[in-house]
Amino acid sequence: MSARWPTEGLAFGGDYNPEQWPEEVWQEDVALMREAGVNLVSVGIFSWGELEPEEGVYRFEWLDRVLDLLHENGIGVDLATPSAAPPVWLHLKHPEMLPVDANGLRYTQGSRESWCPSSPVLREHALRIARVLAERYGQHPAVRMWHVSNELACHNGRCYCDVSAAAFRDWLRTRYDDVDALNAAWGTAFWGQRYASFDQVLPPRRTTTIPNPGQRLDFERFSSDAFVDHLAAEAAVLREVAAHLPVTTNYMVMGEFHQLDYAATTPLLDLVANDHYLWAADPDGWAELAFSADRVRGLAGGEPWLVMEHSTSAVNWQPRNLAKNPGQLLRNSLQHVARGADGALFFQWRQSRAGAEKYHSGMVPHAGRDSALFREVVDLGATLGRLAEVRGSVVERARVALLWDTQAWWAAELEAHPTVDVRYLDQARRLHRALLDAGVPVDVLPVSASLDGHDVVLVPTLYLAPDGLADRLRTVAERGGQVVVTYFSGIVDEHDRVLLGGYPGAFRDLLGVRGEEFAPLAEGARVALDDGSVGEVWSERATVTDATVVASFADGPSAGFPAVTRRDVGDGAAWYVATRLDPASTTALLRSVLDAAGVEPLVRDVPAGVEVVRRVGDDAAWLFAINHTDADARIDASGTDLVAGEVHDGGATVPARGVLVLRQDH
Repeated sequence: MSARWPTEGLAFGGDYNPEQWPEEVWQEDVALMREAGVNLVSVGIFSWGELEPEEGVYRFEWLDRVLDLLHENGIGVDLATPSAAPPVWLHLKHPEMLPVDANGLRYTQGSRESWCPSSPVLREHALRIARVLAERYGQHPAVRMWHVSNELACHNGRCYCDVSAAAFRDWLRTRYDDVDALNAAWGTAFWGQRYASFDQVLPPRRTTTIPNPGQRLDFERFSSDAFVDHLAAEAAVLREVAAHLPVTTNYMVMGEFHQLDYAATTPLLDLVANDHYLWAADPDGWAELAFSADRVRGLAGGEPWLVMEHSTSAVNWQPRNLAKNPGQLLRNSLQHVARGADGALFFQWRQSRAGAEKYHSGMVPHAGRDSALFREVVDLGATLGRLAEVRGSVVERARVALLWDTQAWWAAELEAHPTVDVRYLDQARRLHRALLDAGVPVDVLPVSASLDGHDVVLVPTLYLAPDGLADRLRTVAERGGQVVVTYFSGIVDEHDRVLLGGYPGAFRDLLGVRGEEFAPLAEGARVALDDGSVGEVWSERATVTDATVVASFADGPSAGFPAVTRRDVGDGAAWYVATRLDPASTTALLRSVLDAAGVEPLVRDVPAGVEVVRRVGDDAAWLFAINHTDADARIDASGTDLVAGEVHDGGATVPARGVLVLRQDH
């Protein structure tokens, strides 16, 4: 993914939508951008209707003037293909390109991303406008990068129309040798669902009761692949015409969004970019931000990535449009930078006066330049300017890895599982938070990533484990590493068929345990372990075949059965955790695992709520310390603070709700 970065220092700016404003506002925009230190803006994301008001009739003069104006003022452009918002005339001419939901209802024109990803009509027109844009602007000096569409699959992630049905059948023909192989994979003998030919297969539309889980899982894969194909097609056009410009698109690695398997899209990009919005009502939203940023860094292979969108303050789509507190804008932005982002961009530059997102904060709010929010934006721009030397460095490689996988996520949350209380990310987030609080760095990696150099590997809730993973984990343990696998992992194969012989099938031999029955807990129930730990949500009835029992269930439906086990493997060990330990118990278990691997915190005795991350370059390192608490915090670290310009020897104080970035010599 290595590519020319679009800015000299850290990127700073956001989505710029000049078409929303009279042209006389544009001069004020660029003056304010220069005041704030903006060096990169995304242009044209929703501009298809402005660029092509009638089929084949183009109006580029306004965009010519915008790009020229930005270039004259030293501001680079991330130029977007506009397929996120097809024009009205295209919808009216081809209503068949509008997506259909699982109930068979077709959406209407009137919002964004209102298109079926399998539509040949949409694809044809999207590639045509992409080519026209590339030919006109590929050599424009303002343009530094291509931005393919916008937040792919955000609102149209699953389409069940007849066009999608035909494309799904073609996808299945490629995946399976014949219809008998499909029947075997989906277990269609159950409930009499056997197919005589691929032509009989439909998407998993609404039906009387639980749909076939194999069909559902394959439809998730097919739907994700449709967007991957769309991204690949647009990117190919851009590279054909203007190959010197890097290509990206904006992921949505945040919260519960998992419509796309981003591990499949990353090879198509020159640099990874992500959109992230805090859930404002969550007082620990900063921890979720850290987890999401680590996931993006893992997708980027550890290389620098870009925050394409986040918010200066309130977002418009949450039930309560809460504003950020003073200083939060700086902390949130530098959290991303600390965890590998080489820039912080926002949606959007100027807060809209009309439309669905007019109450979404902007870099220039409705109140204009004379506002506390714009002053914070200017301060952030100045801070990022002082941090310019950080660009191109990478987050120091962690000794701990946490594995995740979108396909396992899809499978884990299918219908009719032992309990609705198992959510795929719950255990991963809890483990990540425990490491965050302990000050121990962690690489959050796609399940296919290399595990070389990691001395602790955490495998939470990996319901569907890819072939070969158990052997890779065994290699980690044999060379002295510690592997931790949690409940509801390794249960099924790639078709969601249970691996027989006892749970957890894929990891049974590695862990030395054999489960006979799941025994999930009643809603809100907790169980005690005989070492004083507490479990939630899950228990199971298993025996050890070649492992040591570390703790057993003291009560509940699995009383007397092992809850935590450890098996010596080579010079290391493989642990199994058969319940979701509460936060304190999770911390205690991880302390034992980390001690066994000799893994220590990045900085010792960091107070709770203070986040520390180190980026490293060829000649220096930068320690980011971000204080999410209301009290000053002392840390055992020295260096020159690039935020305030102060030198700290023999320790440093991180101000309440403040940030230090300490330059440290190698």
